Amino acid sequence: MSTAAAPVRQLAPHTVGELRTAAERILEEFGTSATSPALLECVAKTVSGFGDALRHDCRPVDTADGLFVLRGLDVDDASIGATPDSWARAGDSGALYDITLLLLASVMGNPIAWEGQQDGRFVHNIVPSPGHESEQTGASSSVLLSPHTEDAFHPGRAHLLMLGCMRNHDNIATTAASIRRTALSEADVRTLSRPVVPILPDAAYADAQGYADAEPPAVPALFEAEDGTTLRFDPAYTPLDQADDTYREAYERLEDGLARVSVAVSLTPGEVLVVDNDIVVHGRVPFQARYDGTDRWLKRASVRVPGRRTRPAAEAEEHGYGQVALEAHASPNRPCHWRS
Repeated sequence: MSTAAAPVRQLAPHTVGELRTAAERILEEFGTSATSPALLECVAKTVSGFGDALRHDCRPVDTADGLFVLRGLDVDDASIGATPDSWARAGDSGALYDITLLLLASVMGNPIAWEGQQDGRFVHNIVPSPGHESEQTGASSSVLLSPHTEDAFHPGRAHLLMLGCMRNHDNIATTAASIRRTALSEADVRTLSRPVVPILPDAAYADAQGYADAEPPAVPALFEAEDGTTLRFDPAYTPLDQADDTYREAYERLEDGLARVSVAVSLTPGEVLVVDNDIVVHGRVPFQARYDGTDRWLKRASVRVPGRRTRPAAEAEEHGYGQVALEAHASPNRPCHWRS
């Protein structure tokens, strides 16, 4: 694994001030970061007034690395409070940063949430949680979180994943690997472009585990989009024992290829890692959680980019294991009170 630096986009001080002022006013208006239609509409109206500098910093991922780090936001370790010991008890912890991340997500596209995950919030708290240390979810700590596409099981998954750092005293790294940095053979690409096995929902989606629909849909791991190869990858939830030898061997070469080009990104407070979820798989190195209020604490937002064509048309027929994605939309007819 390489420790090469990720591409960085430095937010200018006046841009950081613009974001902070907007977030403070929205938080004052609504008193919470728990998203509602009115709050989402207010965010969208606010974003429409942002300047070109911020829009340039939030432009699409534009390198084969498939990621970048936004740097420059202010996070005060003393004022944000203790790291929650679970998302369920986080409540409005770090509420100002929630809204800041939602504003950034709305510049990049349409933020999404899931009815069945973290109470439908549009910004998630990613913290280690007692009893979940060895799971393949964001609440784990003691195991390697395997590289994966975010919400790979679902056709409505995000195009962009945002991980904002609140606290990381131990310099715990997020891992990331781009399919476009690998050197797979044409034969392996053809093999992995066939829909052979499904990707099952992870343990964070409790309601999806008992979904009693038709057989889980087989999906391709790779897809040749107009601008290059994209992937849909989650080995921890892919039943490879159902595949033939040729497919399994190609899949193993894909895993090895991603491991060879993987980079480690250790975020500091105020940095936001933006990952192209169609190109890059991400994970996390193992660590020892203390549960003393000082553990690593990230915020997560997911974004769809309207009009993007990076996935097979057949995905539209998938049932998504009954999970519903909520998408933020602006309504020009509903006022954002502090802006009116």
